[in-house]
Amino acid sequence: MIMAVSRMSAPVYKSFEQSLSEFENIADAVAPISNDELAARIAKLQSRMAEADVKAVYLDTSTSLTYFTGMTLGASERLHGAVIPSSGAPIYISPAFEEPKTVTLIRIEGDIATWEEHEDPALLVAELICGLDAKGSALAFDPATPFAFFTPIAAHIESRLKVIGAKELIAACRQIKSATEIAIIQTAMSASLRVHKAVWEGLYEGISTTEIIDFIQAAHVKLGMRHVFAAAQFGEATAYPHGVPYAQTLKKNDMVLIDLGGHIHRYCSDITRTYIFGTPSERQRELWELEKSAHRAGFEAARIGTPCEEVDAAARKVLTDAGYGPDYQVPGLPHRTGHGLGMDLHEDPFIVRGNTTRLEPGMVFSDEPMLCVYGECGVRLEDIIYMSETGPVFFTEPAHSIEKPFG
Repeated sequence: MIMAVSRMSAPVYKSFEQSLSEFENIADAVAPISNDELAARIAKLQSRMAEADVKAVYLDTSTSLTYFTGMTLGASERLHGAVIPSSGAPIYISPAFEEPKTVTLIRIEGDIATWEEHEDPALLVAELICGLDAKGSALAFDPATPFAFFTPIAAHIESRLKVIGAKELIAACRQIKSATEIAIIQTAMSASLRVHKAVWEGLYEGISTTEIIDFIQAAHVKLGMRHVFAAAQFGEATAYPHGVPYAQTLKKNDMVLIDLGGHIHRYCSDITRTYIFGTPSERQRELWELEKSAHRAGFEAARIGTPCEEVDAAARKVLTDAGYGPDYQVPGLPHRTGHGLGMDLHEDPFIVRGNTTRLEPGMVFSDEPMLCVYGECGVRLEDIIYMSETGPVFFTEPAHSIEKPFG
């Protein structure tokens, strides 16, 4: 049985099944991070630790553990991670029965310290760090460390070493991407843009947001990516930055907002497109064009040496000058203009008021100054910027128009 598909103004209809049949695995052709680059990351961290008088950094089962060592561990109730001393090789912390598996995951050579089920792993970590032949007066914790692990380790060690957070140390390394990282993110972004276009081509009156989300997940997998998230919103629901807790079906002249992301070698993509299914009203076109102008203003403000907060201010000014806001008031832009992107979907640097971090070559972040009008619709155009030596570059071509977002 062939289903009759009702289309508005849009490209030639292509079913999701047809699009999936045309996708191929692109991830295998992308080189992962090498062991040499991992070693250089640890050396950079240790240099900053020496400057900050930090004896050791504790890394839990987070993306920072993967970033510095190449080891990926799942979070659990058992303490498992690594200690990076200010000099010397990493020391991996593992439950004793997990040691054989841990050995297979090691890419940067280092010792393994193990603990049995009846033992206190926090005491093991504390004594290990205090006994290190490494300079420094502080232990710095990965900000992703669970409170259940941080508290006992800190209690064992605070009389001998200062206990501080490692957020700034880690961010200083992670927020400057290498050429290899940029190349991986570029591949992920290009692949996700293909998924976006396939969604647009596959829309028809009566399709549900659930069907779209299922397709996005399948498409990311077919492209060789790990699916991270997908959001699909229609009509008035597009006004809510993080969607609505119910499925919808597409109607004529609905605004459509699609936000999606996957990852390759743990590096994420993140793209949002908003467009019309049908014929836009003058009001819808006005809001879309205003969002486009704010998005462009953010890009143009992103210059080497510019504080992150000035990018947010530039994008926000376009909307406030048009009578929206001010600040985070709605109708207007209720959140920051952007976030860093890398191994985490949201990481440093954040494009928000108060962040005086200056943009440097290698920084990667989103440009998404969403315009929200509750009761009507919302428009978010999100592209990811990377800072080259000479200025900002989009990984993906920005949206063209409300009717033809992909040209």
